[in-house]
Amino acid sequence: MENLVESIVKILGPLGKELVVFIISILPILELRGGLIAASLLKVTFFKGYIISIIGNILPIPLVLLFLDKIFSLLKKFKFTGKIVTKLEKKILSKKKQIDKYGYLGLLLFVGIPLPGTGAWTGSALAVLLHLDKKKSFIYIILGVILASIIMSIFSYGILGNIIK
Repeated sequence: MENLVESIVKILGPLGKELVVFIISILPILELRGGLIAASLLKVTFFKGYIISIIGNILPIPLVLLFLDKIFSLLKKFKFTGKIVTKLEKKILSKKKQIDKYGYLGLLLFVGIPLPGTGAWTGSALAVLLHLDKKKSFIYIILGVILASIIMSIFSYGILGNIIK
């Protein structure tokens, strides 16, 4: 992931450090994790990078929760995009075991433990596809983003190393 973030930082660099961190944080796949890595690489202060990454990662959540099912329904009407949506739904639903077992706490952990294929975008999509309550999902996804931000800050900014010294 760091190589991808570095490439995007090089491309978007002229926009300004903070805007680059925000854009990376809002993107699916990279999300908060990528934003914090970018902030660290760009030497954005910890607090500023942390807040920008969280805001960037949280902004798409309500949009995904409110509109994903409508967008998927529309795209399924067309042969080509319908196949893509069906594959995407299967991929997302393959991660539902944790939510089935632990409910909303599982959603929080799914978003909060920074592993490949997890995060706010996937967690929001999973909540939609499992027909979970949108308001409750939003709260647990935000808590997951905060958990992920703490974990990723330890690695991205070397906070653990600074605490131990």
